[in-house]
Amino acid sequence: MDLFEEILNVPTDEGEMAVVIKQPVGSPATGRSWPTVMIMIDAPGIRKATHEFMAKLASSGYRVITPDLHHRQGRMVHVEPEQAAADPSLRGNVKGWIAAMTDEQIQRDIDQALAATGVVHSSLGTIGFCLGARAVVQAMARLPDQFVCGAGWHPSFLADNKADSPHRTPEQIVGDLYLGIGDADQVQSIAMHQRFLDATAEMPNVDVDIWAGADHGFTWPGYATYNKAASEGSWTKTIAMFERNLTPYATIRGS
Repeated sequence: MDLFEEILNVPTDEGEMAVVIKQPVGSPATGRSWPTVMIMIDAPGIRKATHEFMAKLASSGYRVITPDLHHRQGRMVHVEPEQAAADPSLRGNVKGWIAAMTDEQIQRDIDQALAATGVVHSSLGTIGFCLGARAVVQAMARLPDQFVCGAGWHPSFLADNKADSPHRTPEQIVGDLYLGIGDADQVQSIAMHQRFLDATAEMPNVDVDIWAGADHGFTWPGYATYNKAASEGSWTKTIAMFERNLTPYATIRGS
């Protein structure tokens, strides 16, 4: 499927933020617009693997928007795996980017991206990787009429000791939530998520898969941590969730 791609330069109070958009060329058979999915990035930023995942999702019939949550560090800063392998100090940069982020900043970025891309308040899905999964849960709780479903793959920070930790208010998650977690995650173990898993265990709208042998970052083909079963299985579950929840003609301003 041919794709249309663009990068919006969105002014914010904290500097310009890039928002990457990929969607199929043309319109669906309905003559309306493609349903929209927002991607919440992981720690290494918008990189080649992110673009490839966006293209795969867009080719499945979605308008995919990805705000650069690291924009306060520079324009679309990122680290490729081969760069980190050649210069391990770059991993320290990535940790610094994470430490500099706050939940409030990320949620503001989400609002700015929604406004800039003209998404009206209906039938929006989202996927978050690593720290992006926390952003997914918080966005779904804060804007339940917009983010009607979401997924977190190899999530991070679903439970901590902060007052706004996602595990403290599970009842605010009203849309369908899918989580794919590796039982061999060396960054965010199952034990680190346990309070969130316990809080949502009886919620019928929360679906959790524990993938045997999968490490953190299992999504990305070509990476040392790639796990085919976990990546493809999480994809299948997530797409099925989108098909249940998102109309084939999510309204975009100006369509």
